Amino acid sequence: MSATPSAPFLRRVTPGGWAALAWLAGMLFTALQRTRLPGQESAEVFPGVVFLRWDGIVMLVVATGLALRGSALLTRRPTAALVYLLAAAIVACTPLGVMAIPFAQYLSVDVALYVIAATGPPREANRALRRSLGVLAGYLAVRLLAGWNISTAVELAVALTAVVAWLLGRSERQTQAHAEQTRVRVAEQAVTTERLRIAREMHDTVAHSIGIVALQAGAARRVIATQPEAARQALAEIETASRETLAGLRRMVGALRTADPEAEAEEPPEEAPTTTGRTTADIGRTAAATGRTETSAEVRGLPEMPGLAALDRLAELTGNAGVRVAVRRVGAPCPLPPDIDLSAFRIVQESVTNVVRHSGADSCTVTVDHRDPEVLAVAVEDRGPVPGHARVSPGPGSGYGLTGMRERVAVLHGEFTAGPRPGGGFRVSARLPLPTGATTR
Repeated sequence: MSATPSAPFLRRVTPGGWAALAWLAGMLFTALQRTRLPGQESAEVFPGVVFLRWDGIVMLVVATGLALRGSALLTRRPTAALVYLLAAAIVACTPLGVMAIPFAQYLSVDVALYVIAATGPPREANRALRRSLGVLAGYLAVRLLAGWNISTAVELAVALTAVVAWLLGRSERQTQAHAEQTRVRVAEQAVTTERLRIAREMHDTVAHSIGIVALQAGAARRVIATQPEAARQALAEIETASRETLAGLRRMVGALRTADPEAEAEEPPEEAPTTTGRTTADIGRTAAATGRTETSAEVRGLPEMPGLAALDRLAELTGNAGVRVAVRRVGAPCPLPPDIDLSAFRIVQESVTNVVRHSGADSCTVTVDHRDPEVLAVAVEDRGPVPGHARVSPGPGSGYGLTGMRERVAVLHGEFTAGPRPGGGFRVSARLPLPTGATTR
């Protein structure tokens, strides 16, 4: 439904403006009831003795002034505003010759009750309701003590309307509070989800490279005296893995600080020398001299956002660490959505890392199955430790690799399994559904 033309104007009216309009509408209604309109033999209500006299008009003017003053204070000082509006209702009833405060004179009070209940604290809202009902009861009590007639039914109807307005305001406040709580929960959940995503990325990026560094460092230490060439090659692999890890961490930190307005104003970190003796300043000077920038992908040897296309590079790096990785692709590869491509690579990378660090195996097989157009299936399996090399179990709760893989698959509504193979070794598999019409690389 389209909004009516008056809707923008109505949204600009303040609560005090609504109270003032309610009072003026009530006064107009009161005057019309006491005036003979066309088609009527007489007025609906007897106008009263002083209604049309100068003193009666003065009282109505004074009551209107009190009501407008209360309306102006409604947003800033709601308690004082309610006092003014209640006083206006009492003063306006004096020249009307009525036996109870009419509904028309309490319209602005109802608006004030709604606003106070919707925006004020519960204690203040409760006091406002008690004060409004007390004024109605006090008006009847004064008339009874003076020996005048009263209209209990009319006053009960006015009191009921005031209670309904107060309840509507309380309901609005509860709705707003619930919406705020929901917003806070959603924001907290988004923060938690992002923290978990960053934790998975950090774990997957660092754990694989650190595992390779540890193996190569151990190999270099054992052969450095007898096979210096092999030790030199191991150190080169350590350098490559370290560069990959550092570049990945820089990319993550850079992405996290993109939205930080103060990030650009901060001093650059101290430049640490690399194993080749070049600092980041050296790289910058080389780029300026040659007109060529050295991107993080060139330093790392992997794409900015790695995917299954980087499996061969992953297998090469892992093979240099002493664990052969056979990559087996089944079916015709097809373009994948970026999130699925990245998650599939991270699952394979973490699984291969676990083989290197914990299995004791000297080889593993990575299978990527593209045969089902609706599902991408990946699996990593090893045959168990080689003779004389026992499997190193990480122990319960000592790592987050399987948990992170399981979370990645759950986010994509896929299936994940991990466990020992019947013939020995370990197998990790994941099935990731491919959305129809998804944006691909």
